Amino acid sequence: MVERNGREAWPPEMSEQMREVDRLRRSGRYTSALALIRQLAEGNPRQVRLLSELGQTLSVWGGAPAEALVWFDRVLELAPGHNTTRLHRALALARLGRHGEAVADFDALVAGGYRKALVLHMKRAESLEALGRIEEAERDWTLALEEDPDNPWLLQQRAAARARMGRLAEAVRDLTAALATQHGEDVDPELLWERGVLRARMGDVDGARTDFEAGLAAFREGDPPELLDALRQGLTESRRR
Repeated sequence: MVERNGREAWPPEMSEQMREVDRLRRSGRYTSALALIRQLAEGNPRQVRLLSELGQTLSVWGGAPAEALVWFDRVLELAPGHNTTRLHRALALARLGRHGEAVADFDALVAGGYRKALVLHMKRAESLEALGRIEEAERDWTLALEEDPDNPWLLQQRAAARARMGRLAEAVRDLTAALATQHGEDVDPELLWERGVLRARMGDVDGARTDFEAGLAAFREGDPPELLDALRQGLTESRRR
């Protein structure tokens, strides 16, 4: 096989076997998928795609990020520019709580212009928050929102970061923007509770009370019972003021 940048050329006959691995994974037959991809990877120790797929099978489908790292590192030794593997390595590191190393990998991917900018900024923000680097995390949530404007979950995450920074008015605006994307039964009572808490902290008792009441009205079967308790407590406290 001809090598290029540390990678062996992909043998066409391997494609059918990889389709079988993917079929097994997606059908929930993890043990069979792992056995097949491990056999392929160990039989082709310089074929970086196979090594990476083995790592992904372990990490994504098998919940074994520590074991997966061994294979991701092997890929990056052979092909340091294999960015898909670097992304999965960063995700595995984050799952293991090794957020500093994860951020370093995310940084390298961002600097290299990796195409999945939304995923990079979201996941780097989560690791930065775990490290207590809230201002940097807030910037990443903002960059993620540039990729997916008006995403209510992203707005909620940035609001939480801004609230931790003491930027309460901006956090309230983010939650208001998130709620503006939802209507009827789609309204998330958690967003209303979070905005009510922030409004109470800002001294807007009437606004907080309105949010807690609306949150109770929007509460749905299947929502967490602790959220119901929090909404009731918030409403009770707002009525005492």
